[in-house]
Amino acid sequence: MSDIAINQVIAQMRTMAAAAGSESASPEQVTGANFSSLMQDSIEQVNASMMEAKALATSFESGDPQTSVTEVMIASQRAGLEFQAMTEVRNKLLSAYQEIMSMQV
Repeated sequence: MSDIAINQVIAQMRTMAAAAGSESASPEQVTGANFSSLMQDSIEQVNASMMEAKALATSFESGDPQTSVTEVMIASQRAGLEFQAMTEVRNKLLSAYQEIMSMQV
């Protein structure tokens, strides 16, 4: 994986952290549409990462001399970690939803 790709990932993480930790946002600015689009973007990024890892693996398996085994393994591990993180976020959201639904009013 190149330094450019790593820097892009770090920049995306910083942007998401700033958006998530923004205390100056008013309630009017924080809407369900923003959360929905954030989740959709995250899912699309994980999907793109998994597709990239699959393409690299296919390229390596076909004998492409430009693709190294380390590049394939890093992309594969990165995609796996992203998927695992997305699954954990989904589990936490589901747990919070179930807790809210079981509350008595």
